[in-house]
Amino acid sequence: MNKLTSVVLAAMLVIPAAPAAAQEKESPVQTTARLLGSKIVSDYGVSGMQYAIRDRGAITVSGGFGVSDKAAGTTITKDTMFGIGSVSKMHVSAATMMLAEDKIIDIDQPLTTYLPQFKMADERYKQITPRMLMNHSSGLYGSHYGNSILMDDADTQNHDELLTRLQSERLKSDPGAYSVYCNDGFQLLELMIEQVTGNSYTEFLDQHMSSPLKLSSTKTPLDTFNRQQLAKTYFPGLTQALPSENANILGAGGLYSTAEDLTTFAEMLNGKHPDVLSKASATAMQQPEYKNGIWVPEERNSFNYGLGWDAVDLAPFSDYGITALSKGGDTIMYHADLITLPESDISIAVLSSGGSSIYNTIFATNVLLAYLKDTGKINKILPDAAFKPPVKAAMPAEMQSFAGLYGTVGATTAITIKDGAIDLPALEGGLIPAQKYIYTGKGQFTSPDGSAAISFDKQKNGKTYLKLNTHLSIPGVGQMLMVTYEYQKLAVSPLNASTKQAWAQRDGKHYYAVDEKINSFFYLSPSILTKTIEVEQGYATGTRIVDENTAVNAAEIPVMNGRDAFDLTFSKQNGAEYLTIDGNDYISENAVKPIYGGPASTSTVPAGGESVWFKIDKKAAGKTMTVTSPPSGGFVVYDADGMIVSHFKVSKDPSVRLPDGGMAVFGGQAGDVFRIELR
Repeated sequence: MNKLTSVVLAAMLVIPAAPAAAQEKESPVQTTARLLGSKIVSDYGVSGMQYAIRDRGAITVSGGFGVSDKAAGTTITKDTMFGIGSVSKMHVSAATMMLAEDKIIDIDQPLTTYLPQFKMADERYKQITPRMLMNHSSGLYGSHYGNSILMDDADTQNHDELLTRLQSERLKSDPGAYSVYCNDGFQLLELMIEQVTGNSYTEFLDQHMSSPLKLSSTKTPLDTFNRQQLAKTYFPGLTQALPSENANILGAGGLYSTAEDLTTFAEMLNGKHPDVLSKASATAMQQPEYKNGIWVPEERNSFNYGLGWDAVDLAPFSDYGITALSKGGDTIMYHADLITLPESDISIAVLSSGGSSIYNTIFATNVLLAYLKDTGKINKILPDAAFKPPVKAAMPAEMQSFAGLYGTVGATTAITIKDGAIDLPALEGGLIPAQKYIYTGKGQFTSPDGSAAISFDKQKNGKTYLKLNTHLSIPGVGQMLMVTYEYQKLAVSPLNASTKQAWAQRDGKHYYAVDEKINSFFYLSPSILTKTIEVEQGYATGTRIVDENTAVNAAEIPVMNGRDAFDLTFSKQNGAEYLTIDGNDYISENAVKPIYGGPASTSTVPAGGESVWFKIDKKAAGKTMTVTSPPSGGFVVYDADGMIVSHFKVSKDPSVRLPDGGMAVFGGQAGDVFRIELR
């Protein structure tokens, strides 16, 4: 999942930290961990957090903060399990390398050699190799999330349908042209492993990784294990713990684990378990794969892809002459980070319920630096970067040429340069606020506090990118260096009159997902299930308009912000307009009716199994709705601001007071009937 989306979702939730366990004497490392962990739990929407450091085969420091179960007051222990999100990509990458060692596959041969069912509506797909899937350079659009993260439900629909969905899709770039984060690539690796071994991916992990490494707490949703070991998760507006989160995209982000298990796994990635993964394969995974294509021209960064790894030279460890590898991960409610130092075989893993992997990464970085100092491996810890308000400089006239329309996945923005300044919307999912950047010389514009700088890069592919170089600061926790391309300059895209009129009618309209299962975690926030069309200068929500009913991806942005691209396709069914993205359908707000304001009504799931959305107008607002639901059905109610008011699959409460201007959605199996009473 997108880690920054998770930050926005979780930031509203504040749960006090459980008191730290009494200890005879706290080491400097434990003190650092306690202060940071307590701050993250108290201020940043984390209910429970777990960490462990393994040094040359032995756990030397570990601990937990917060609770695993609020109702029971259960504290976090070393055996508490968490979802590890995209850290799971390291497992499927390692599994791929194992197959390569055994000469079952060659990571530089076309994927179709081993997965002949893989086809796309773009002949370039035949050039995609397993290496490109592991280093994010395949050119795939990015992610098929539909029905992937479910409540107590190990449905394999997402896994089973991926190849079919890809058959009608195109690539956004030539394979190998550049690396941009891509979940689907790791799902394809999972399918390839199953194809060539004849075993399920879950079975392969157990037999070839978990069993030999004795990873007793590393499981998939398809495994049988004690679910009470999972840390419970919580969401704003809902008092109960959520049902277990099953991320049924195993290769991309579906594993559960513990911090101690992950540090043992990291030993293997450092080449210390050659009977499982050879030293040569571990070393190959650590190479700077990102340099093979277009990349931001910076040496220091938190992103520089290897095979599976987010970073193979993580800042700020590079400032100490230390090579650090890193992988972060987020689902909806679980978050993780793994950092390992291959030269000294020291690793730290940090897992949490709520929050963001960004917080976990900063925690892991600071605690690991404290450990390196405490063990004499570094002399001192360098201070966080300090900033001063910028001093405006005279701007060369040629900088005006960078003004124009810019786009990223899901958005466009018109950039004007006036009086040596640029106004930009919020960046990095809102972690950097909307603000004015002033010209400070050398082609750079700087934020009011001096912590963020933007500039423009003309890359060898002919594209112009807006680059962000920032030390992202989390108050009370620390900093994370991020150098990314945020936007790409877009070419003029004129429209004929009829096309322009068709899209003008959609401008500002909302479209609601109809084929997501009602027990999906995505219903916790309607923003995930809602697409809003914003039309500007021949583009719609970041896509280039082609004709009256079609728009195609326009973003070719390396690193992170070109991820999860999509096309827009509109059609009419029974008089209602639908939007299709990645094979998933959304119904226009124009076709969403108000819920019946009378005392009794019914709602029936259509033959196609689509969810049914309703607006809550003044006729129904303020009344208490009581729903008799079939066993397979459920409903969710939101207020006018999109905040969740009631979720039947969580609370089991059939009654809710309807908020004015809100929305309600009913879902289940085809033919399910809901009996609705309003009082």
